[in-house]
Amino acid sequence: MKQRLEYLKETPSQTAGPYVHIGLAPGDAGFQIYNQELGRDIAGPNAKGERIRVEGLVIDGTGSPIKDVLLEVWQANAHGVHAHPEHPGDVEEDFRGWGRVITDFETGEWGFDTIKPGATPGRNGATQAPHINLWIVARGINLGLNTRLYFDDEESANAADPVINTIEWQRRRQTLIATRSVRDGIPVYRFDIRIQGEDETVFFDI
Repeated sequence: MKQRLEYLKETPSQTAGPYVHIGLAPGDAGFQIYNQELGRDIAGPNAKGERIRVEGLVIDGTGSPIKDVLLEVWQANAHGVHAHPEHPGDVEEDFRGWGRVITDFETGEWGFDTIKPGATPGRNGATQAPHINLWIVARGINLGLNTRLYFDDEESANAADPVINTIEWQRRRQTLIATRSVRDGIPVYRFDIRIQGEDETVFFDI
């Protein structure tokens, strides 16, 4: 006797919902669940390299800032090495290389302090320009969005980067470049992320 197969209907798609901060950044949402929040310290005081700050907005298709976004950050250290079990001893103990940040609920601004990453090895012997990987979730986004932040003062490295060079249009490439200024002696890189519309940020299917 053949077994009868029962098929379930697909449920409606879910966005990150209004509760993403409670689960992933509860302290910022006003819930003291953990003794220490995850993802607050990307590069501790003993991490080597140039200290920088990264700031920006996540902007919707109407040009308005989205105010309930959570971003996760991955990066290499100043020597271009990621904190990973495959690299024991190659990364200083104070460097985690991963962080989690949310936007300000009033202004939509986000920001974090870290060290500027070095160039990293890519596929087939290529070298990737210094960059920071970002993953973005918020209400209205069904799947997390993956993008990269490159630095405008790494022009020659950016020109040779194998990932940037997969993007055909120069104008689209510019959506991945953060612009540098200096505030109180600290380099600050501005990186606004546009979810839709004109000059939409390049997102990667990972």
